[in-house]
Amino acid sequence: MTAASPSEIMTIVASRLLSNGTICFVGIGIPSKAANLARLTHAPDLVLIYESGTIGARPEVFPLSIGDGELATTADTVVSTTEIFSYWLQGGRVAVGFLGAAQVDRFANLNSTVIGNYDSPKVRLPGAGGAPEIAALAAETFVIIEHDKRKLVEKVDFVTSAGFLDGGDSRQQRGIRNSGPSVIITDLCCFRPHAETKELTVTQLHPGVTREQVRNATGWSVKFADEIFETEPPTETELDTLRDLEHRTELAHRGSGA
Repeated sequence: MTAASPSEIMTIVASRLLSNGTICFVGIGIPSKAANLARLTHAPDLVLIYESGTIGARPEVFPLSIGDGELATTADTVVSTTEIFSYWLQGGRVAVGFLGAAQVDRFANLNSTVIGNYDSPKVRLPGAGGAPEIAALAAETFVIIEHDKRKLVEKVDFVTSAGFLDGGDSRQQRGIRNSGPSVIITDLCCFRPHAETKELTVTQLHPGVTREQVRNATGWSVKFADEIFETEPPTETELDTLRDLEHRTELAHRGSGA
């Protein structure tokens, strides 16, 4: 079996964080990949909610967007977007919001709006979607992002979704009542917020990754927890399941069928 790539390790680590029976509001892309891997391995009763109104989706391939018919045809039910956000999310029924972003800063604020100045950006990104509401209303938030200085920055160019804002209790002072991001998963490590300052701190390194690698790939002077855990290598089942999903997705999106 070919060794796991950093991207595969990141996806598998993220999937392991999702417990069986959890209600998870999941974003498209790597969050969806990790969530569906969890569903097909250790968490068969994981309930996946997508912004388009699908509840209990069990896609056979990774969806291209929240409007992918694969989500609706495999879901337990489909409701209006209004119901998803009001009854489920605002009603406190979502345990985990699982998001990606273009930038994350040292206080776990997320940017998916612009790179550069808002009025004259270098890049205009897809935008917020439902991410701000998910980050503010799910009981906790998981974030997954590739580890790169351009993505892990001292301060995001635009706060699309609030993390811990300026650190400390600034999130609570702004009236955001949930606990906020609990983990940032990258292809090098996992960050968790410091209990008091809320600054992201490295708590876990993936196999073969050094502290120096993390420092060199992070846009701020990164701190490490007193006790650092090493990620358990992917199992054969996890890797086989992930690779099979990716292969079937490639075939389906080519129009060759799953």
